[in-house]
Amino acid sequence: MAEMEGPEKPQLDEQPVAPPAPQPPASQDDPTVETAEEAVEPPEADINELCKDMFNKMSCYLTGELLATCEDYKLLENMNKLTCLKYMEMKDISENISRNLKDLNKTYASLQPYLEQINQIEEQVASLENAAYKLDAYSKRLEAKFKKLEKR
Repeated sequence: MAEMEGPEKPQLDEQPVAPPAPQPPASQDDPTVETAEEAVEPPEADINELCKDMFNKMSCYLTGELLATCEDYKLLENMNKLTCLKYMEMKDISENISRNLKDLNKTYASLQPYLEQINQIEEQVASLENAAYKLDAYSKRLEAKFKKLEKR
C-alpha cells in the first residue's frame, strides 16, 4: 500500500491499532522550547529605570520603618521621663510624711509626762468617785437608821 497523508489504514491481517496521539506544535507552554520572544531581554534603560524605582521605593520603606522606630524610642523616652518625675514626686511626698511623722513622734514624746499625769489623775478621780459612791451608800444607810430611831 502506498503511504498516505493522515492516519494510516490497518491492513487486513493485522489487528487495528489506535493511531498515535497527534503531537501539538511547540507552544509557549512548553518549557523546553524557547521562542525568540522569550529570549529577548528588555532594553537596558528599562532595567535601569526599574532598578531606580525599586531602590527609591525601598528607600522610602526603610525610611518609614526607621522613622517609626525613632518615634517608638521617643515615646519610650518621654514615658521614662514622666515616670522619673512621678517617682521624684512620690519621693518628696514620702520624705514629707517621714519628716511629719518624726515631728509627731517628738511631740508625743514631749507630751508623754503630761499624758501619764492625766492617766494618774483619771485613776484618782475614779478612786474618788468610787469612794463618793460608798460614802453616799453609807450616808443613806445612816439616814435610814436615823429615821428608824426617830420613829421610836
